[in-house]
Amino acid sequence: MLQMKRTKIIDVLKGELVGQTICVKGWVRTRRGNKAVSFIALNDGSTIHNLQIVADNERFSSELMSTISTGASLCVVGQLVSSQGAGQSVEIQAERIEVLGTADPESYPLQKKGHSLEFLREIAHLRPRTNTFGAIYRIRHQMSIAIHTYFHERGFVYFHAPIITGSDCEGAGQMFQVTTLPLEKPPLCEDGGLDYAQDFFARPTALTVSGQLEGEMAAMALGAIYTFGPTFRAENSNTPRHLAEFWMIEPEVAFIEIEENMDLAEDFIKHCVQWALDYCADDIKFLSEHFDKELIDRLNFVLEKPFKRLTYTECIEILEAAVAKGRKFEFPIYWGADMSSEHERYLVEEHFCTPVIVTDYPKEIKSFYMKLNEDGKTVRGMDVLFPKIGEIIGGSERESDYDKLRQRAEEMGVPDKDIWWYMDSRRYGTAPHAGFGLGFERLLLFVTGMTNIRDVIPFPRTPRNAEF
Repeated sequence: MLQMKRTKIIDVLKGELVGQTICVKGWVRTRRGNKAVSFIALNDGSTIHNLQIVADNERFSSELMSTISTGASLCVVGQLVSSQGAGQSVEIQAERIEVLGTADPESYPLQKKGHSLEFLREIAHLRPRTNTFGAIYRIRHQMSIAIHTYFHERGFVYFHAPIITGSDCEGAGQMFQVTTLPLEKPPLCEDGGLDYAQDFFARPTALTVSGQLEGEMAAMALGAIYTFGPTFRAENSNTPRHLAEFWMIEPEVAFIEIEENMDLAEDFIKHCVQWALDYCADDIKFLSEHFDKELIDRLNFVLEKPFKRLTYTECIEILEAAVAKGRKFEFPIYWGADMSSEHERYLVEEHFCTPVIVTDYPKEIKSFYMKLNEDGKTVRGMDVLFPKIGEIIGGSERESDYDKLRQRAEEMGVPDKDIWWYMDSRRYGTAPHAGFGLGFERLLLFVTGMTNIRDVIPFPRTPRNAEF
């Protein structure tokens, strides 16, 4: 076939090339027609919408046409004309068709019929070809651009925290160990423990659960930074809200305190939601029509109202009052309990009917690095709670006092040998600073209206599942 420059379908559908002979390439979604003419729906991933190819069967051999089935890859050259049919404004009258790759109709699993999300997870290598996952992954791309744009325009430095680390930021011990020691017969010390001196890093190391600690070090020199990369939790939580591998956005800013941190979190997430509405309209409309009729209203809901801010203690009082009036919760609620998703969603969806930022949590249920309040019982932590999701952002003002930080680390069982470098920042030019973490996939759950976090990341990693 004569080589021509390919035109993306998203550009073809603008209708500006009507009357011209163009070349498109993509995958067949459907083929229908009669003995005289075939109508081929072609999609190249650039848009949710298909381009109709009209092929006069007399112009093409029956052998060629027999290979054009759902899933096949085509190169088509023809004239773009205005379409008389319903559902599309333009179509290509095919002059030449080349089948780049066939797809056996007997075995290709994505035939024109409804497929459950559960089934599509079993063929995650092919699900990007569906309308649903094409939309989700285009939104995922746009949300990545939104994040980088937001911080870049505000003078933040994109900082790359390490993936392999020797420190457990959260202190929970739920980390994936990294080692080159032979698992079948690892070297042992005299006391029977593993001889890490023979390991690659000569010490225990693991995949990071957060880039926060390293990010704080950068903020203490660069003023305002953000990290955006993969993080890992070896948490045996096989739920629709948890992944073993996920992406995190973590800004850290010097010379701000908890109030400014809340302002940053609210402004940032509203920016991301507005970006989705501005740049992902077709994909969001598709997902709204097929999965979540209230999606667009809920996105606008976040933009229209200021987030409600209140303390953890006030939240507990509201929840206890609801229980006293007969509201049933699966998990008990009391001061000192870590609120579950059902408690968080009650506050957002039923009580306040707006996103909520909760502050001043009991120190026992938060990490060692959060700044202690004057009451000695609570810390300047903050969580942003969203409808349908619950917690979407977690952050805090960080403890800048060396002695208080050391005491909290000891109370939480964080070894000094793992964080000596982190403690140094409180000895040399310490300053007030704060930051937060946003789970990228939690944001995508909200923006797409999907209900299972496995459906907003291409190849989900969950307990007992590392396929593909």
